[in-house]
Amino acid sequence: MQNKVSLPVIRRLPRYYRYVEEMIARGIERVSSSELADLMGSTASQVRQDFNCFGGFGQQGVGYNTSVLYEKLKELIFQDATLPAILIGVGSLGHTIARYISQECFGVSLVAAFDIQEDLFGEKVENVDIYSMDFLESFCREYNPQIAVICVPKEAAQQMAERIIKLNLNGIWNFTHCDFSLYDDNLIVENVYLQDSMMSLQFRINNIDLGE
Repeated sequence: MQNKVSLPVIRRLPRYYRYVEEMIARGIERVSSSELADLMGSTASQVRQDFNCFGGFGQQGVGYNTSVLYEKLKELIFQDATLPAILIGVGSLGHTIARYISQECFGVSLVAAFDIQEDLFGEKVENVDIYSMDFLESFCREYNPQIAVICVPKEAAQQMAERIIKLNLNGIWNFTHCDFSLYDDNLIVENVYLQDSMMSLQFRINNIDLGE
C-alpha cells in the first residue's frame, strides 16, 4: 500500500469480507465489481477504487475469483495474527461481548477480564479469569495484551480511558457510549454506539414516509 488508506475504505473491508464469505458458502466462484457494488449499495467504480488501494484483486472484464478475494481480504484484516484482548467491566453487556469474542470474533483472543465487584474475583467469564482492577497494570506489563474491550458505565468511561492510555495497548473497543478524549496517535479507538443504531432504526420506522 503506497498511500494511506482512508477510514471509509477500512470500514468497508469487513462488509466485503462478509459478502464474499457468504458467496463461497453458496458455491459462487466469481463475482464482478458491479455485483459487489449492488450488495454494498455503492458503484462498481467505488469497489474497484477500494481494492486498488491494496493493489487490486481482479482482472478487467473477468471479475474476482471469490476464493482468492476472500483470502486477500482475510490477510488484510487479520494478517494471520491473533490479537490478545482484555475485558474491563463484566456486567451483563460485558458477558455478552465476552461470549461474542470467544465464539464469533476471529483473530481476537480474550485473555483476561477485570471488574471492581469483589464477588466476581476468581470467577470466570467464557473460561477467562476475572481479576480485580487492582491487578490491571501488572497484568498488562506481564502479558502485553493489545486490545482493551471497555464495558464500564458511562460515568466511569473517561477515567478508565485515562488509565488505559498508560498501558501501552494498541486499541480500545469502546462500548461505554462515551467518546474518549485521548491524545495518543498510537492508540486506536473504535467506538460502538448501540443506542445510536437503535435510534436510527426508530427514526426510520417513525418517519417511513420520508423515504430512504
